[in-house]
Amino acid sequence: MKENFKSIEFAPGKTISVETGRLAKLADGAVMVRMGDTMVLCTVVSAKKPKPGQDFFPMVVDLRESFTAAGKFPGGFMKREGRPSDGETLSSRLIDRSLRPLYPKGYVNETQYICQVYSSDSQHQADVLGAFGASAATHISDIPFDGPMSQVKVGRIDGEHIINPTIDELEKSDMDLIVAGTAKSVIMIEGEMDEISEKEMLEAVKEGHKAIIKLCEFQEELREEFGVEKREFTPPEPNVTLEDKVKEHVGDKLDEIVGIGLGKEEFNEKTNELKTEIKEAITAEEEFEEAGDEISSIFGDLVKEALRNNILENRKRIDGRAPEDIRDIWTQVGYLPRSHGSAIFSRGETQALVSVALGTKRDAQSVDTLFHEEEKTFFLHYNFPPYCVGEAGFLRGPGRREIGHGHLAERSFKNILPDYDDFAYVIRVRSDITESNGSSSMASVCGGSMALMDAGVPLSKPVAGIAMGMIVGDDNTVVLSDIQGEEDFMGDMDFKTAGTADGITATQMDMKVQGISFEILEEALEQAHGGRLHILEEMSKTISEKRENISEHAPQFVRMTIDGDSIGAVIGPGGKVIQTLQKETDTEIWIEEDDEGKGQITISADSLDKAEAAKKRVQAVAGQLDEGGTYHGTVKAIKEYGAFVEIVPGKEGLLHISELNHSHVKSVEDVLSVGDEVDVKLLKVEHGGKLRLSRKALLPNPDEE
Repeated sequence: MKENFKSIEFAPGKTISVETGRLAKLADGAVMVRMGDTMVLCTVVSAKKPKPGQDFFPMVVDLRESFTAAGKFPGGFMKREGRPSDGETLSSRLIDRSLRPLYPKGYVNETQYICQVYSSDSQHQADVLGAFGASAATHISDIPFDGPMSQVKVGRIDGEHIINPTIDELEKSDMDLIVAGTAKSVIMIEGEMDEISEKEMLEAVKEGHKAIIKLCEFQEELREEFGVEKREFTPPEPNVTLEDKVKEHVGDKLDEIVGIGLGKEEFNEKTNELKTEIKEAITAEEEFEEAGDEISSIFGDLVKEALRNNILENRKRIDGRAPEDIRDIWTQVGYLPRSHGSAIFSRGETQALVSVALGTKRDAQSVDTLFHEEEKTFFLHYNFPPYCVGEAGFLRGPGRREIGHGHLAERSFKNILPDYDDFAYVIRVRSDITESNGSSSMASVCGGSMALMDAGVPLSKPVAGIAMGMIVGDDNTVVLSDIQGEEDFMGDMDFKTAGTADGITATQMDMKVQGISFEILEEALEQAHGGRLHILEEMSKTISEKRENISEHAPQFVRMTIDGDSIGAVIGPGGKVIQTLQKETDTEIWIEEDDEGKGQITISADSLDKAEAAKKRVQAVAGQLDEGGTYHGTVKAIKEYGAFVEIVPGKEGLLHISELNHSHVKSVEDVLSVGDEVDVKLLKVEHGGKLRLSRKALLPNPDEE
């Protein structure tokens, strides 16, 4: 390759630079992409021949970050990068989903992309740069490719769209939307928004596509100057003889099955019976004895064609629904007695069992990336066990799909959750898919919203999600609401939107054909809006607002403020005082100094009584003792005239012998011993801080009785 450097201003004030020919010259394609001081090396290698018998496209994308890119060390004991973080996995998925539709049909050569972040300025994110670089590296290589494509991020501040916003700009933005596409159309969308309308989202997509067109034209310039001749690729010739034979045996039988309107199990049972019958009949002939797998593949294509034709011609789906219809919904909350909140959300043959756990600040996750360090206080984890599709399989850690689905559902709530300062709980939502026939990530959103309300989390509004599909014919296009598994498999689009009754909070779209017109996208958005409102209405029949109280099993919080001068006293030398307080009251206590220098204290316990007791003791240590208040103390010393009782760490008061009992006490040791625990009332805080205590004030008076 010829070593060179080119750049383009693709949006106001936004410039991307590309260098090729200096690094990774043995890869099929390699470019170094730069924006600001963020640099990503994008490489692609594709095998010259497919593996024998290969019948799928084995493409893998890995975007990886190096902490040295920002002059940082990885956290933890191992001072080197390990398995990919969730952020790296999600970025890799975004690139994969944008590139995959652009490979020619029938291309099954093993292909690998590696996008390595080598420099980071902590402002320009690497995900969209990696996608642009991956396309550019492929476009200038000899690999067959129907690109180029590009990917941009769209933000909006005060109504003005910003392309590829910086980290600082994103903090002020009401949307974080990634759009990928070719010069002709959009092929992938993903992002989160602050309850924007369908019209506003469409405007953002259009704005992003304007920049994509410029970046695709730029890649054409790169190919013209640095590209090499594309290798020859001829799609495998179909076995026309066998295809005709399978079609002959199928006849009208598939159309009859498709037209009945069946559930998943019944549909699969009838099509499998027909497939087996046809395979047995054809493989009985000597010429086709070894053609079983090929017959299955041809039959699968015919099923797909029959389903698509039934929708395009009759506007009727597998289960008999019309394109706009939503499957039956039933819900339940409070199903799990010990979870802090729970819900079952069932839509057709898709079901999510969602549980919520509320934790303390100690449960927050410290996230250390190239761009920022934060304490993560909200999680949504999505699990897809094999039994949910009637299969047996190994249980391993979450894969890319599970991480991606969980992230989409998590983003749906980001702008609806209460601020941590107002609701000081770390929140974990776990969604287990117990049945799956399409749209399980959106079932997680619906079930998650209900479970959060069941837990007493003050969501600003309920959230629901819906998955849309699309079938493109020669003369017409049909948009489908609430798609199920087969419709996802044989369709041309998977478009998910989540949001409240007032707007979209998260979205994800993948195209299996090369692009979608803005007119069809607008139709899909409007149809999704109607479906989302219907689902919200069904959810409201079970729960529509948060519980008045959180679960009795959840941690209880008390918050208080002390003077900044008292922070040291509460912590104590080496943390001794606060550790003693936590141990003796069975609580967790956090102290933070605010901007005004005051101490903001959060106390958590498994009961409110414990938290309130700890608060009293903290107040005492901080010099905020309440005269007339009751304290549980420990006898530290005994004198002839009384006992010295420590009512909070570091604070002792005199319990005079006359205050031990209503009757006469000859000796203090007749009543108390060193180490005894005793409840006392604080009679007075005298000049100089001396404390006068009483035991008898808390005892019944025999004379009065």
